[in-house]
Amino acid sequence: MTDIVLETPTAAPVQAKPSLVGLTRAQLAAALGAVGVPEREQRMRVGQLWHWIYFQGASSFDAMLNVSKVLRAKLAETYSLSRPEVVAAQLSKDGTRKWLIRMPPVDARDKGAEIECVYIPESDRGTLCISSQVGCTLTCTFCHTGTQKLVRNLSAQEIVQQLVVARDMLGDFPGQTRPDDDGLIPVGEGVRPVSNIVFMGMGEPLYNFDQVTDAIGVLTDGDGLSLSKRRITVSTSGVVPQIEPLGDAAGTMLAISLHATNDELRNKLVPLNKKYPLKDLLDACRNYPGASNARRITFEYVMLKGVNDSPAEARQLVRLLKGIPAKINLIPFNPWPGTQYECSDWETIEQFSDIVFNAGYASPVRTPRGRDILAACGQLKSETEKLRARARLALDDEDQASAD
Repeated sequence: MTDIVLETPTAAPVQAKPSLVGLTRAQLAAALGAVGVPEREQRMRVGQLWHWIYFQGASSFDAMLNVSKVLRAKLAETYSLSRPEVVAAQLSKDGTRKWLIRMPPVDARDKGAEIECVYIPESDRGTLCISSQVGCTLTCTFCHTGTQKLVRNLSAQEIVQQLVVARDMLGDFPGQTRPDDDGLIPVGEGVRPVSNIVFMGMGEPLYNFDQVTDAIGVLTDGDGLSLSKRRITVSTSGVVPQIEPLGDAAGTMLAISLHATNDELRNKLVPLNKKYPLKDLLDACRNYPGASNARRITFEYVMLKGVNDSPAEARQLVRLLKGIPAKINLIPFNPWPGTQYECSDWETIEQFSDIVFNAGYASPVRTPRGRDILAACGQLKSETEKLRARARLALDDEDQASAD
């Protein structure tokens, strides 16, 4: 299933009927008001819609049997329960799934924003890696995704819709059938295929703060999608002023893309460090609301051969994190065409991990997942864009040959 066909996006008309899927409770109340539902009824009606959209995964208003036929007809005239289009789906040999999702156009000039999200199954959980922006405003030199320019922020609705699409694709709503994939999707009593969310896809979540926190409110609502805040992790490259507000507003787990133990190197790897240097970043982590040994902050550290992987840097990392309830994810570098970096040797990674572990910190080495479909950390969307560029070039060559 790794062979896929990628469509070239063409201009499409703006959706005739806006979808209610992904909206907050306040937005649903406004939508109901727009079709004439009195304010005194809106809270009850929102509760009904919420259950059908987010718990049952309804794709038709006809399924909403406790909603009157009159209201169902009014809703169907004005709105839809449509999802974004899945343009392409890939399945890795390790069970990782990647979906290229095209959002409906927001105006007549928009061809429909495209993002990728990735599903990673493990024996006891299923993790969905979602995006918060189209492209990325940061230019981390080791990250392939960061080579794409920022197009726009995703709305809270578009962020939530990624989970709804994933649950549809995995048969994760009541009454749906899960795909037959030789047991790669976690099953068992009380086990959901999507149990965890990580904001580690395209974009910097804290540069889209309001939409991300609104989306988290929908994702964690106990009457609908019902994800635990402790099973949602927001990863940032270090937007310091928004770290404490994230803890106050969302209460999720926090991950920091660290990757260096001194400002000189981090300025090169993560240029945002020039604005928010290490001292400020680590102070913000020490003050993160709710951080404790039970809710440790994850520090992500990509292992780059001869760049940041020496024993001295491992010891410096331990010193930097003193006093912070932390765990360190060591990430073998995922190479991509044209990169200047190589992945550290396995022996070097193990030595680095041992130093951190012996200092009292958990230091798991993240097993690369979905490398064969470019779904691994830092690889999202870039390959899709490259394939499209090649396709366009081939068409241009054919057109030129015809003209000659």
